[in-house]
Amino acid sequence: MRTAMPILLFIFQIGAIVYARFVPTRYFCWAPFDIQTDYVATSVVNGHELTAGEFRQRYRRSKRGFDNRSPQHVIDMLQQVEAKRAALGDKATVTMKYRVNGQELREWHWPPSGQQR
Repeated sequence: MRTAMPILLFIFQIGAIVYARFVPTRYFCWAPFDIQTDYVATSVVNGHELTAGEFRQRYRRSKRGFDNRSPQHVIDMLQQVEAKRAALGDKATVTMKYRVNGQELREWHWPPSGQQR
């Protein structure tokens, strides 16, 4: 048993690293800070565009920022808030423009296409 547990842990770690190389979130990667994401986000809630302070209060992130992880981490945070708030009746649209490692500009939108509220 003393040998089996470290071997099983090691096998799990190897499997998690291999898995992380093929998904956008990369939560289990040993080197999670290998992607640099620079982003600017805007949010319109019930017809009102959020100020920088309102945005920070709602999402616990700044409207403009830098994250040294995958952009999916920021997207996951924004989606999580909006999924909860939608259940309370909020109608929100979020747009996040971002660059990964200084490459081409990309955009992400909430709600996803085809789910406009």
